[in-house]
Amino acid sequence: MRKVCQIWRYSKTENSAIESHSSPFVLTTQLVTHLKGTLSAIDIYQLPAEERKIVTDLRQQLVDARLDTRDYELSETRAEQIQNATQAKKRLRKVRKDILAASEYNIFSSIDVAHLTANIEQIIERLE
Repeated sequence: MRKVCQIWRYSKTENSAIESHSSPFVLTTQLVTHLKGTLSAIDIYQLPAEERKIVTDLRQQLVDARLDTRDYELSETRAEQIQNATQAKKRLRKVRKDILAASEYNIFSSIDVAHLTANIEQIIERLE
């Protein structure tokens, strides 16, 4: 676990380090950690109903995306791997859609959206 943290810390300054050494599950876990840190600062009970739904859906989608990428990596057959990759890609696209929806309510800045979307695309590309 310590090694992953060092790669993440290094990747903030040098993105290519994370690209060549990380699996989809590690990248997804890092994405989830980053997003949960951002979302933890938001008191969902003070949000209007529509924003609250977006934030809670995003949190659930993040957990499911992490589990889907884990299942992809732990697949025992190629057929399972393809099925899990398809599910993980769908889930990650839903996460991306929820991030865009949350940005409409200023939960994420446009810079955050661009960065998070690039990270999600990188994970999707690695799911073969």
